[in-house]
Formats: sequence, C-alpha cells, structure tokens
Amino acid sequence: MRRITVTKGIGKGQTELSAFDAALQDAGVANYNLIHLSSIIPAGSEITLGRPLAQKSEFGNKLYVVIAEMRQSKKGKRACAGLGWVTATDGSGKGLFVEHIGEGESEVQQRIEQSLTDMTKNRTDTYGAITSEVASIACGGASVCALVAAVYKSENW
Repeated sequence: MRRITVTKGIGKGQTELSAFDAALQDAGVANYNLIHLSSIIPAGSEITLGRPLAQKSEFGNKLYVVIAEMRQSKKGKRACAGLGWVTATDGSGKGLFVEHIGEGESEVQQRIEQSLTDMTKNRTDTYGAITSEVASIACGGASVCALVAAVYKSENW
C-alpha cells in the first residue's frame, strides 16, 4: 500500500516568499524540491493526515506533491488553502484530489465540494464521501501563507 500524507502549514514573513517558506517549515516539507502533480490518486494508495517524517539525509530531494497554497500581504485579508479528496468505493485506493484557494475557509470548502462533485460525475467509478483539509491565516501586516499538501514520496536525484 502506498501512503500519501496530507499535511498543512501556515507561516509569516517579511515577504510572501519567506512566508511560504515558513508555511513549508510548519508543514514539515521545507527542505525538498517540490514537484507538483495533478490530482490523480493511484490505485493502492492510503491517505493519512499528519506531518511527514522528513529525514536529514533527504535534504534537497525531489518531493512529489499535490499542493494548494495562498500567499497574502494585504492587511486584514486572509489566506486560505485546501485540498479535498475522494476514493473509489471498490477498495482499490484510487481516487481524486482537488486543490483550491480563497480568502475564506467556507469559500475554499465550497469550491472543493463543487469540483469533486463535478469530477466524479464524469467517471465510471463510484466514490465515497468527500474529505478535506483547509489551512487559514489572517494577514495582520506581515506577509502570510497557508498551504495544504498531499505528499506522495521523496526521491533522491
């Protein structure tokens, strides 16, 4: 069984880029070269929630992820990011991820549900309930970032 870990993080910084780095630190995936994947969960997968176990020896490795991230630098605004997923009811472990961002958690959640509802209609498999994770942070002056990532695997160069 392939384990895909869903992790989330928030961060603040003097710039949006350093806020993104702080959010990666919070999520436990800062010292990798991220390779963005599309939204397909391969058969034989198990989705778990938590922080991935990063090893010092993996510094600079490729890390395959589906990621939603929003950066914000306007005081009084929010950065919200979320991932949603469904898996087939046949026990195969295959499924779909979607990633959305917005300025409110309910907005992100609604987009996740709308996307997955539409995407499952276009497929022949039957899918279970929608599951999701959302990260959110308010901008109080410093730049902020919220992110949620589905971590597939780390790979050496």
